[in-house]
Amino acid sequence: MRVVSAANVRLLDEPTNNLDPASRREVLQAIRTYAGAVVLVTHDEGAVEALDPDRVLVLPDGIEDLWNPEYAELISLA
Repeated sequence: MRVVSAANVRLLDEPTNNLDPASRREVLQAIRTYAGAVVLVTHDEGAVEALDPDRVLVLPDGIEDLWNPEYAELISLA
C-alpha cells in the first residue's frame, strides 16, 4: 500500500542495530540533519544522547513529554 502525502516524517525502528561504528555515525548524522519529523524506536542510549531529542513518547501508556535526561534511565532498563 502506498500513501501519498506532503507529510515529512520518517519512522525508524532500531536504525543503529548491527552497524559498525562508521556506519552508525553516518546514520545518526543523517537522522540529526533530517529536516522533517523523526519517530525513532531504539534501545540505544548512545544514539538517543547523540540525537538530543525534543520530545518523548512513552509506550505503552502513550504519554508525550518534553525530553529530559531522566528518560535515559528508561532506555537503559528496556
